Amino acid sequence: MARRILIVAASLGALGVILGAFGAHGLQTAVKEWGLDPAEQTKRLETWDVAVRYQMYHALAMLAVGLLAVRKPAPGLAVAAISFTAGVFVFSGCLYALVLSGIKILGAIVPLGGVAMIVGWVALAIAAWRSFEST
Repeated sequence: MARRILIVAASLGALGVILGAFGAHGLQTAVKEWGLDPAEQTKRLETWDVAVRYQMYHALAMLAVGLLAVRKPAPGLAVAAISFTAGVFVFSGCLYALVLSGIKILGAIVPLGGVAMIVGWVALAIAAWRSFEST
């Protein structure tokens, strides 16, 4: 379990760096060419930044989950890992898609990813508590 979690954490981190670099360079040029007004350009770039930021936060959280799983595997850590991964895909994924497509309804799905992330943090807290309680 720990190995898979660490691989997903590293993959999410690497992808976050790639998407962050794209947002800082390629996306800035692209939004100007899409014919959007300056306020919408700024909003899309800021939204992209939020997606990358939350992806990176949760890649680091997954790293912590994986390292805890190396020490002492627990079902709660698996729940945390799955929740963080799902949260990144839904939260950040929908924001990336919204920025690239302009489909506003995707914004309504984003909070579900946020809920998954919260579930991951709660599961991590419970797993950590139980892990240290039994030592």
